[in-house]
Amino acid sequence: MKSKNNQNPIIRLYLNLIEERRVLFFAFLSSIINKILDLAPPVIIGLAVDIVVKEQNSWIAGFGIKEVPAQLIFLAFASGIVWSGESSFEYLYSILWRNLAQLSQHKLRIKAYEHIQELDMDFFENDNTGRLLSILNDDINQLERFLDQGANQIIQLFITVLIIGGTMIFVAPKIALFAFFPIPIIFLGSIKFQRKLAPKYRDVRNKAGLLASRLNNNLSGILTIKSFTKEKWELNRLNKESLDYQRSNKAAIKFSSAFIPLIRFAILFAFIAILLIGGFQTWNKTLDVGTYSFLVFITQRLLWPLTTLGHVLDDFQRSMASIDRVIDLIDTPIKIKDGKIKIEPKDIKGEIIFNNVNFNYPGRDLTLKKINFKIENNSTLGIVGLTGSGKSTIIKLLLRIYDSNNGSITLDGVSIKEINLRDLRKCISLVSQETYLFHGSVQENIAYGSINPSLKDIIKASKIAEAHKFIAQLPDGYKTIVGERGQRLSGGQRQRIALARAVLKDAPILILDEATASVDNETEALIQKSLSKITKERTTIVIAHRLSTIKNADNIVVIDKGKIVESGKHEKLLDQNKIYADLWNVQVGI
Repeated sequence: MKSKNNQNPIIRLYLNLIEERRVLFFAFLSSIINKILDLAPPVIIGLAVDIVVKEQNSWIAGFGIKEVPAQLIFLAFASGIVWSGESSFEYLYSILWRNLAQLSQHKLRIKAYEHIQELDMDFFENDNTGRLLSILNDDINQLERFLDQGANQIIQLFITVLIIGGTMIFVAPKIALFAFFPIPIIFLGSIKFQRKLAPKYRDVRNKAGLLASRLNNNLSGILTIKSFTKEKWELNRLNKESLDYQRSNKAAIKFSSAFIPLIRFAILFAFIAILLIGGFQTWNKTLDVGTYSFLVFITQRLLWPLTTLGHVLDDFQRSMASIDRVIDLIDTPIKIKDGKIKIEPKDIKGEIIFNNVNFNYPGRDLTLKKINFKIENNSTLGIVGLTGSGKSTIIKLLLRIYDSNNGSITLDGVSIKEINLRDLRKCISLVSQETYLFHGSVQENIAYGSINPSLKDIIKASKIAEAHKFIAQLPDGYKTIVGERGQRLSGGQRQRIALARAVLKDAPILILDEATASVDNETEALIQKSLSKITKERTTIVIAHRLSTIKNADNIVVIDKGKIVESGKHEKLLDQNKIYADLWNVQVGI
């Protein structure tokens, strides 16, 4: 999967790390100074040889220090300063790069997750959780490793070539040509190698995402796997995904490993050339012994780091693939545009009007066709229809999970597209047919939609939802941990906790989407009795297959194939003897 943006990944990363640029600058500077000081020992060795051979005629003697012991003491003192400085800046760059790595991984992870929360549901329906988890964890961790080590290695490698190359040209330009001979070959080969390696590592990261997705799906659906005895089949599917990931990695590793031996042979040629040509010139007295010693040592310092170029580029390319995936995610456009009108739940009356609303999911036929209805404030609307008729889609449009193709939806006379998205959703309490509880206590899950509610308020909401009795019987009461997705509770218990959560939120609009589908008839009757009290004070929308839950609604609409085909009160719909009457007769056994 190719990156959506052709811009260089390093530039994309830099543009996303505005606040960290100061740390980046000092880390970069510390790496440069450290490498400059790290390259000093060969110079010191050359000067030491020069002192011993030339004595009063050495290069240092030119500064007025004529005695050999004094020259050696001066050189020892200079060595101490160089070593101390090199160690200090190594400590500095190590701290700074690691701090930058931690700051960057934290910022990008939070930024990516924050952006994910703002994306519309269409994005999630066309993507998968495993890939997103892979980006938020593996790819960002890969970036952290690159900033922790790889960035410094690249900088220091570049500085080594630049400084040593310049020094060699200054000291012995003819010999320097032989040292430089393999460098253009290595760098041009590296660029070509990097271009061929890039798609391989993109494929590795994509395969990692697919593997993570498979693991996530299987762990989430472990009950289904066990109940259908599909353990072996799922193991085979996971084995295939894992082997695909392994093969993708092998292809990248095989290609990257072949580059390192080629670099070593190029370096060997340069080193032998310096050793022989410089040696002959020194033997013929055309090159100083100290200069020759310096050139031999410095050539090793110039060329040997290039042997790591393959590994450095390998890590670099892995990181660039990860950076692209992370920033592609951050750059994913948000289709649901936020409105500018701010509202407060306490100021909302709750009048809702759908006017000629059409909607279809991407790539599908119209799900809703010319939907028209009005809900008076503090009244209840029941929505009835067969599975797939578009009932829950109406709720998604009201919450602006999706936007309608055309037509309008208004709240108290204001188009919901003009209302601030967060404010709009604060005005709505939703109990979905797909109940989701977070890992945590019962109390935390009920309080999830409210700001610092008291235990007294939580218990009051639980009693309305007919949840208090069973919660009180749990091992730790309201402190009982429900487990991931609420798996330690029954379906009916989870639904009642979700209902208590919606009641506690106390929003002016209450939506119950099959809110009592998982509870028994007796509990449902008790919940309906409690809800009849709170629905008088708010606008309520109830979607139900059990028609008994909506027979007292102020208005009922029947949806069939995306259209409203009937509307009215319970008695009126029974008299029409159409779809609603048929459904009612089936449920009451007529």
